[in-house]
Amino acid sequence: MKKTLIALAAVAATGAAMAQSSVTLYGVADAAIVKTTGQDAVLASSSGMNNGTSRWGVRGVEDLGGGMKAGFNFEAGLSLNDGSTGQSGGNYFSRAAYMNLMGGFGELRLGRTLNPSFFAAAAWELSGTANYSAAVGQFGSVLGGIRNSSQIAYTTPNFGGVSATLGYILKGNNGGNAKTDLNVIYKAGPLAAALGYNKVSGAADDNWHVGANYNFGGFKIAGSYVDPADTTAVDSKGFTIGGSTMVGPVALTLDIARDTGFKDTDVLLEAKYPLSKRTFAYAAFLRNGKGKTVDNVNNVGLGIRHNF
Repeated sequence: MKKTLIALAAVAATGAAMAQSSVTLYGVADAAIVKTTGQDAVLASSSGMNNGTSRWGVRGVEDLGGGMKAGFNFEAGLSLNDGSTGQSGGNYFSRAAYMNLMGGFGELRLGRTLNPSFFAAAAWELSGTANYSAAVGQFGSVLGGIRNSSQIAYTTPNFGGVSATLGYILKGNNGGNAKTDLNVIYKAGPLAAALGYNKVSGAADDNWHVGANYNFGGFKIAGSYVDPADTTAVDSKGFTIGGSTMVGPVALTLDIARDTGFKDTDVLLEAKYPLSKRTFAYAAFLRNGKGKTVDNVNNVGLGIRHNF
């Protein structure tokens, strides 16, 4: 009887420990027919005209007690065309590879992850930072590469809708030049606003942007001012402005990104139709205006995205 009670207690203790930790498999399957000016149409799952890059990932969290948790996230981009991996950076887990500690103090995140500047843009950008985002396409450099490797990042708790993240890459991890990347984000009620900033030590210039969106209920408007680091003789800076609304079940978005230095205007038209809570069909038209590297290129994507 005594041995039975001991065994039952051990099983109960094991069950309690397992209940305090969890591992989740998740991902995105996104396939679209894409047509670009001067090129043949292709089936794509990680192109600039997909809503998102197809991916799979695993994340986990353990309750350490006292309000503190430890976690991890590994995420790999993949191609639905041939099953190859290495999207979004070239390595297997290029999209995310980090561990974190969370608690009442906020969050400490260590490893490769989306950078703070990107999260600032995601707070106000209208397409959900889709691959075909006009803002990201026009001013991608202001986001500091979208992802940072070897990043040490601290995010504060939320104070009445305000939070901030400071990211830092040590000199030894960045070719002898440390990198600072930060954001300040406000989200409360119908208003979302954010500031993003990043700079590499030794660089002559920095990148920053400020933007906001406001939800009026039936429609949403957004705008931003962007000042990327100048890497050419042209003083590159500009703005975005756009709006989105619902027409029945269809979400329609118009977004314009203008670089006033290069006199380059990108225009995005997007329509999304929900097929379920986790699946939607989309159509996107992105026009790259005359300016930096391309002249008046039209891009069209017709696809389906499933989140799991």
